[in-house]
Amino acid sequence: MSQYNDYYSGSGGGGGYVAGSPLGGANSPGGFGRKSEASHSLRPMTIHQLLNANQAHADADWMLDDAEIGQVTIVAYIASVQVQATNSQYVLDDGSGRIEARRWIDSSVEDSSEKLGIVEGAYVRVLGSLKMFGNKKYINTTYIRPVHSPAEIYFHVLEAMTVTLISERGPPPRPGQNPQEVVPKSSSVYSAQPIQSVGSDQYAHLPQLHRAIVAFMQRQPPSDAGVHVGAIARAVGGDAVSISDALDKLSDEGLAFSTIDDSHYQLAT
Repeated sequence: MSQYNDYYSGSGGGGGYVAGSPLGGANSPGGFGRKSEASHSLRPMTIHQLLNANQAHADADWMLDDAEIGQVTIVAYIASVQVQATNSQYVLDDGSGRIEARRWIDSSVEDSSEKLGIVEGAYVRVLGSLKMFGNKKYINTTYIRPVHSPAEIYFHVLEAMTVTLISERGPPPRPGQNPQEVVPKSSSVYSAQPIQSVGSDQYAHLPQLHRAIVAFMQRQPPSDAGVHVGAIARAVGGDAVSISDALDKLSDEGLAFSTIDDSHYQLAT
C-alpha cells in the first residue's frame, strides 16, 4: 500500500479533485461537523457496506457492525450523471451495489468536472459523508476525482477488506509476535478486571431495560468516548425512544453520563 498517499493526495480543488460547495464544509450541516473522533477518520468502504449502515435515530451517527462511521471513500464507476442548478448527482456502482452521490455546485467557481474526466462511464474516487433523505441513502460529496489506474480500484477493494477485518478481529500480529498472543476484538485485555455487578443494590431498583443497558455497558472495554447509543440499541433491543428515555433516567440518577456528544454514554464509577 505504498501508493496510499498518491491515491489520497490533494486537497481543495487541487490534485485532480473537484471540491464541493461550502455546504460540504467542516463546520456546516452538510459536511463533517461532527463531535466524535470518528468524524475525523476516513474509512474506505464498498457501496454494499454503506447500504447496510444504520442509525439508532435520525440525529445519531451512522454505524456498521458496531463501528461508528465518519467520513468515507469509495471507488466506483459513474452509471449516470444529472446536473442541476445547485448540485450534480452521480449514480455510482462498484459491483456491490449502487448509491447516489451529490456534489454541491459553487456558482462562483467554474465547474471543471467534465474537463477532468468525471463523466458517465468513468471510474472515480469519492470522499464524503453518508446522509439520508426521503428514506434514501446518499453520499454528501466533498471531493471527487477520476481514477486513472486500474491498480487503484484493486487497492481500494483490498484496503476496504483490510479495514473491515481489523475492525472485526483486531490488528494482525506485529513482526516476531506469536499470533496466539493477539487478543481478539471479541475479548479484551480489560475483561479480567473486576466490574460492578449489575445485580448489585445500586441497580436493583432499575427496570429490566435499564439493567440490560448497564450490563452491556459494563462489558465494554474502558474508553474515554464511552459507548455509542447505536451499539446499545442493537445489543439490548428496543426502539430509539425507549433507549433514549432509559439513558436519560440513568443520567438523572447519576448512574451514567454523556461523554463526547449526546450519542455516547459512560457509566459513573
